Amino acid sequence: MLLKEYRICMPLTVEEYRIGQLYMISKHSHEQSDRGEGVEVVQNEPYEDPVHGCGQLTEKRVYLNSKLPSWARAVVPKIFYVTEKAWNYYPYTITEYTCSFLPKFSIHIETKYEDNKGSNDHIFDCEAKEHEREVCFVDIAYDEIPERYYKESEDPRHFRSEKTSRGLLQEGWRDTQQPIMCSYKLVTVKFEVWGLQTRVEQFVHKVVRDVLLLGHRQAFAWVDEWIDMTMDEVREFERATQEATNKKIGIFPPSISISETPLASYARSGPSSAPSTPLTTEAPEFLSVPKDRPRKKSAPETLTLPDPALNELNLPLPSSSACHSSPQPPQ
Repeated sequence: MLLKEYRICMPLTVEEYRIGQLYMISKHSHEQSDRGEGVEVVQNEPYEDPVHGCGQLTEKRVYLNSKLPSWARAVVPKIFYVTEKAWNYYPYTITEYTCSFLPKFSIHIETKYEDNKGSNDHIFDCEAKEHEREVCFVDIAYDEIPERYYKESEDPRHFRSEKTSRGLLQEGWRDTQQPIMCSYKLVTVKFEVWGLQTRVEQFVHKVVRDVLLLGHRQAFAWVDEWIDMTMDEVREFERATQEATNKKIGIFPPSISISETPLASYARSGPSSAPSTPLTTEAPEFLSVPKDRPRKKSAPETLTLPDPALNELNLPLPSSSACHSSPQPPQ
């Protein structure tokens, strides 16, 4: 298990971000979805918790087959997906990710939002008091983002909101920006497979960090699209966008099948939206088939049929023992 706490500041208030977050998630999911690949919304309805009160429960399936290494795509069913369950009791949320193909893999995220610049060092004391955790500040303006995700229109250093006049963030903006809020995210990654646990958990945290950075940049860059929305309006936008997204990827996921295409025919890099992976594209040794494996023999080497001419001369036919060579023992 690898535990990290991410702190992402935004030039918004907590109340504003409540709308912006819902808008960003819906729009981003729709943009990243295509036929058979993307985010399918399975459930989205009000939910009441005895401790946290009224909230919203959302369940999604994220289809990721094309984002796997080529050797994995050859053996993983095309119905492979990640299940996301989110309980939103804003300003507190819980999100869990599990994998249909890797039962020992999971991601657990607890999020709290406060109107400050990430200065609360005890916000998760109760949740993480028994575990050491690394605190990582994520700067939406100056942290490096993977090149494939970069858009100048979504760069807070170059973007300025027409409706709020916020933007063109300068170095050290978190010390001077008003208003300012922070998303505190406690992220736990588990991959309980001996020999791979450390590498996979570290890699997943890198992917999570990139996703958080991109999502928060987009939430601010799209501020003029959502800042005037009410909660009812953003829920209606969410409903309409989810319906369009489900139609875009197909209501029914692809049927389970194993690819018959040779590994060499696959491209070694995924689509532009796929995170890069350090995993090799070659099939692991345990999946390879021995090239010189002997073939088992269950039939005779030759079969001799009677000559019709012999019968015409009234000659005796060969005995049945002469028709077959002795079968070879299994090897």
